[in-house]
Amino acid sequence: MHWFTGITPVFMNNGSFHALHALWTFPVLVLLALIIAWSAESAQYFISQGLALALLAWLQTAPEFMVEADLAWHQEVHLMLANLTGSLRLLTGVGLPLVFFVSYLYHHKHKNGSAIRIEKPHSIEIFFFSLGVLYLFFVYLKGSLSIADGVVMLLLYVVYLFFLTRLPSQGKEEQAHLEYLPSKIIGIKPPYRAIVIAGLFIAGGVGLVFVVDPFIGSMKGVALSAGISEFIFIQWVSPFLSEFPEKLSAFYWARKKEGATMGLMNITSSTINQLTLLPALLPFVYAYSLGSATAIHFDAYQRSELLLTIAQCSATILLLIDMKFNLYEASGMFIVWCIQFIMPSAREAATYIFFGWAFVEVTLILMGVKGIDMAGDFVSTYRKYIKLKKEEV
Repeated sequence: MHWFTGITPVFMNNGSFHALHALWTFPVLVLLALIIAWSAESAQYFISQGLALALLAWLQTAPEFMVEADLAWHQEVHLMLANLTGSLRLLTGVGLPLVFFVSYLYHHKHKNGSAIRIEKPHSIEIFFFSLGVLYLFFVYLKGSLSIADGVVMLLLYVVYLFFLTRLPSQGKEEQAHLEYLPSKIIGIKPPYRAIVIAGLFIAGGVGLVFVVDPFIGSMKGVALSAGISEFIFIQWVSPFLSEFPEKLSAFYWARKKEGATMGLMNITSSTINQLTLLPALLPFVYAYSLGSATAIHFDAYQRSELLLTIAQCSATILLLIDMKFNLYEASGMFIVWCIQFIMPSAREAATYIFFGWAFVEVTLILMGVKGIDMAGDFVSTYRKYIKLKKEEV
């Protein structure tokens, strides 16, 4: 029996019955995501910061993967794309700006407190963020997502992880960024520490398997009961709930001057997951549910949602390309996201605004007003840590 179908469905005809499930599915999903986050945050103490954030982001977005896999299994392409695009736009339009605002609130009086400076090794995240957006644009042009696309996206993510494994560990410096429970877990003596971390991860993962189907059913029920579009509801509410733990961690880190970059890159790592690993999963699950290697095809409305997401992500990359994130950039991203959220009919206008903003940023770069520090930082990081030495070949 497939795990997708091993759960009792709650997609009944009674909308109120669906809505009642929200009383337990919403908080349980958040709790399970937090359990996974605690295990990942504890594990990061023993590996490099970049790899730790990638692992943390993967585990924190596990609920999102489960939701998307369930939608792909039931072949609900319109809801699947709503969840994917909504999560990406939440991460870049809300997650990144709010990390900045938290940091600004605590540090704006300090020198250089009006901008978050991104450390050189994190140019790797921005570089692969760019590659993910480029490939998503290719998917948009084709109007479909196939198994071949899934393979390419998976390979892209594997290369990204390889780069991160080459970076050095920061050791005990990371412990200052940990929340209360992960820090207590780290204090446990081995081998019990490893058992606790693995136990939390397994408990959270198994729990998600059983909660994801009724979670989607409850979202549909609430949307039906409130008269809200099912597409819009799943586009914003589902990713907001499933991404809550990573935002909580990122905001916690942003309170500390030395943790602002870590918070910003936690959100960026999650964005890379959503641009590569998550879309890579979908065509495989979709094809398996159909029993044939059929690609996922998008209609005109779905392609417009993809284009808006690409425009917003492209603008974000160009804002981060100088390896800093400042007040007007964070404010602008958040304001335009609010416009598209409050007025869904303004999505086309938001697409033009983001592409226009991207054009302005490119113009500033060409005029020499803005630097592309990411390129130089990436090259130096690659030469210092990534490039294989002769004895390693």
